[in-house]
Amino acid sequence: MSTAALPFPVRRAGPGGAPPAPGTPDDGELGRRLRAAGLDADTGSRRLAEYAYDASNYRVRPRAVVFPRSAADVAAALSVCRDLDVPVTSRGGGTSMAGNAVGPGLVLDLSRHLRRIGTVDEDALTVDVEAGAVLSVLAREVERRTDGRLTFAPDPSSRTRATVGGSVGNDACGNHSVRYGRTSDHTVELDLVTADGALLTAGPGGLRATDPADEVSARRAGELAGALQEVAAAHLAELRVELGRIPRQVSGYHLQHLLPERGFDVARALVGSEGTLAVVVGARMRLVPRPRSALLLCLGYEDVVAAARDVPILLEEEPAAVEGIDDKIVATMRWRRGADAVAAMPRGGAWLYVDLDGDDAAEVAQRAEALLERLLREGHALDGRTVPDPVERTSLWRVREDGAGLSSRLAPDAALERSESWPGWEDSAVAPERLAGYLAELRALLGEHGLDGVVYGHFGAGCLHIRITYDLRSEEGRAVFRAFTQDAARLVVAHGGSLSGEHGDGRARSELLGLMYSPRVLGAFAAVKRAWDPHGLLNPGVLVDPAALTADLALEGVPQRQWRTSFPLGELRAGEDRQDPFVHAVQGCIGVGRCRADTGGVMCPSYRATLDERDSTRGRARVLQEMVRSAPDQETGWRSRDVREVLDLCLSCKACATDCPAGVDMATYKSEFFDHFYRGRLRPFSHYSLGRLPRWLGLTGRFARLLNAALRDRPATRPLLRAGMRAAGLAPERPLPRFAGAADWIRQVAAAGVARPGAGTGETVLFVDSFTRGFRPEVAGAAARVLAGSGRPVECAPDACCALTWISTGQLGTAQKVLRRTVAALDDGSARPVVVVEPSCAAALRHDLPGLVPTDAARRVAARVRSFAEHVTELARDGALPAPGTPLPPSVVVQTHCHEYSAFGAATQRRALAAAGVGEVREATGCCGVAGNFGFEAAHYEVSLAVAEQALAPALRETEDSVPVLTDGFSCHEQVRHLRPDRPGRHLAQLLDPRPADPAGPRTDPDRKDTP
Repeated sequence: MSTAALPFPVRRAGPGGAPPAPGTPDDGELGRRLRAAGLDADTGSRRLAEYAYDASNYRVRPRAVVFPRSAADVAAALSVCRDLDVPVTSRGGGTSMAGNAVGPGLVLDLSRHLRRIGTVDEDALTVDVEAGAVLSVLAREVERRTDGRLTFAPDPSSRTRATVGGSVGNDACGNHSVRYGRTSDHTVELDLVTADGALLTAGPGGLRATDPADEVSARRAGELAGALQEVAAAHLAELRVELGRIPRQVSGYHLQHLLPERGFDVARALVGSEGTLAVVVGARMRLVPRPRSALLLCLGYEDVVAAARDVPILLEEEPAAVEGIDDKIVATMRWRRGADAVAAMPRGGAWLYVDLDGDDAAEVAQRAEALLERLLREGHALDGRTVPDPVERTSLWRVREDGAGLSSRLAPDAALERSESWPGWEDSAVAPERLAGYLAELRALLGEHGLDGVVYGHFGAGCLHIRITYDLRSEEGRAVFRAFTQDAARLVVAHGGSLSGEHGDGRARSELLGLMYSPRVLGAFAAVKRAWDPHGLLNPGVLVDPAALTADLALEGVPQRQWRTSFPLGELRAGEDRQDPFVHAVQGCIGVGRCRADTGGVMCPSYRATLDERDSTRGRARVLQEMVRSAPDQETGWRSRDVREVLDLCLSCKACATDCPAGVDMATYKSEFFDHFYRGRLRPFSHYSLGRLPRWLGLTGRFARLLNAALRDRPATRPLLRAGMRAAGLAPERPLPRFAGAADWIRQVAAAGVARPGAGTGETVLFVDSFTRGFRPEVAGAAARVLAGSGRPVECAPDACCALTWISTGQLGTAQKVLRRTVAALDDGSARPVVVVEPSCAAALRHDLPGLVPTDAARRVAARVRSFAEHVTELARDGALPAPGTPLPPSVVVQTHCHEYSAFGAATQRRALAAAGVGEVREATGCCGVAGNFGFEAAHYEVSLAVAEQALAPALRETEDSVPVLTDGFSCHEQVRHLRPDRPGRHLAQLLDPRPADPAGPRTDPDRKDTP
């Protein structure tokens, strides 16, 4: 992948982990030895910043990161680390909330390459899978191969990025654990690499060499099995009495599986060992039948304690899931993603999601209705409703699944003094029948320590997830954190519970295991650790010989400095005013990793293209967090080469601002950083060509015919044209759009009966942006005819610009000047809607304008802005949408512009089409890959096409050529034109045009004759 746009050497490993380019700093013996062993190893400062964090409160900077491709690679890495006495931490999706996926030595990222899904055996109900496979991908593939008959059951909320190996490490459970239990309940065999390099397979009955011909591993298997049997025999009473008492007892090692009556199941004993005993590289996992029918029952309660009191009644009905959330999460979801992001909820301040399933849909529905009646009659429910529709079920489940991220930065009306909440005591568990009592006392304990919490969790399994309003930045706040955690541990033990219910103990709770277990059991844990890992190489500080729970806290030691920004980056609440807004913003990433999901939403297109942590929203945020922590001063920080590199493949699509549960807005952070990084420094040429495009378009319109003739792609002139494009920083492979004449759009709009700017006669203001003026004037005409056909007078906006290209390239001083002029032109004292043809420009005016120009006038203008699709929905609602001049097609393909998705809502285009009467919509849900200047830049062309393959390109291939493709965004239009020149995209306005054959003005299609 080209890095020509970067003004400095880039430290990226070559194929097979080749050393960085000559001239980069020496990374020490560890890096040299790892690469000499043929490993894909990275010791660069940027990479180490990305892997210094997981989803916990902790930061532990590693010395190197390796991306193994096989068990042999893992063994080779362990050999180097044994020789150099370097600790090793295994890592999957990096979503650990307990701090068990960070470590001070080598991090093995198994998720990059060890993702293969092997044989699915329907008769044995098993699947052979590598440790780095993502849970949702595994379930989806099993369902595909078995025609929906079987699936993989464990489904933690992080399943779209959590891996098999990580779930084995934590003994993850998930939303349907009431029915399916824990990962250990689905583990048949595990393939391992031990700290001393043996390749073993663990299962019921013991251990064996993975390769029967491997005599060294076979001997080690025998030695380990003997040692484990000795530990079990010496602690029979304790293992029988203290372990395995409740459904979610995950804390500590699961040594009860070594008991004779449990069949000496070493595989299940290893599940939940958090990478401290061996490195899991593969597994045989058990599969379950997939229910034919499912229905969600949503119940409303006064509060979470009242909800917990009904759990025993619900369990009598043998549901598949009983999940709880409180009102703070729902309020935050609506605040962040719009009121329609959460379907209608029953009356209440807390809710239970109860999943019922079976083979007969009518029988399931009958059970649900009967259960609802009983709960309203005998239980504590205030209200309830059944949700049979799968789309609505998915929407409601997403609220629960995003609980950790949503609760980290709460809505202003969430009724907490502090907007931030953190893990630490987020995974305790008790017997389900004791949950209400425990929860009531836990809430009282929070009050005693001056804390509050956001509650969600697996109520049916007795597992409580709660994020708490700790102040981890101050010494006083950290003391409260320790004191509360110790008191909470005593409380859960008093209720017969477990410190951890599925996240593991990690760095957050291992120190407290002595409150839960007897010295004899702790001694058994230590003996097992010595047998597997005698030199303490694997994940030190976790479970055995634990680190203090307040060691290595990520928020400790971050300097209190002011990072001057152009964007306001949010407001802090009382008690949070010590924190610089930019620091507070970049620390919004808490590591839940939704940006690493391969389905659902749009975020993060670059990660989906490369599968590299560097190219995820989380990876970028972590490097920014290191910048504000470690830079010697602000000026040096703003010039960070690590940050510039990690932002290279950010498309500025803004999807993370909506899709990220924590609300990370990387496009804004990138714009802010580029503004500082390039201040007084030569920029990439594309920043001058594409970044200042509106200015150039003011000139090109005067010479459109001449320019189009000169830029026509002909064999004789192609070499010169491509050389010129390269010199301008543009991808020569991408065809250039044709320029429109300066008066083309004016004639189109005037012919539609739209009044001139300033006439004061229009009820609606039509804003024709620079892209539409310069390249698609026919779209301006269609939009004008639709608006005029509503019967409401339409007036054209004054000449103004949204400044998008300056914003996306980080030229914020110019952007502010442009936007101030735009505010002066549009703030006319009216409340008339301003309908913007180009969705990215509409998003800039709605979102960026009030940030960069923080005045009442700017806020008034922003509030009036509508995207064209949004306004179509309003017209249809009012019965004012004109009939289209040609019959609407029965189906369309829609490429929603990412900025419209973010600023106006994911369903904006679908709602408009439904309102207009289009029945079937195939949404290419994902970024098109062009994203303004990104896809036109030579350095990003390959990634741009890879991003298109995520949704747009398949949608084009899988639909008939006769199906219209809607591309309201100019970027999306250009990507479709590049991918399918024979199937040009159309704007929604063209689809709805009441007079599509209107002869007024030139018809500016790609083959038009340009007017003077």
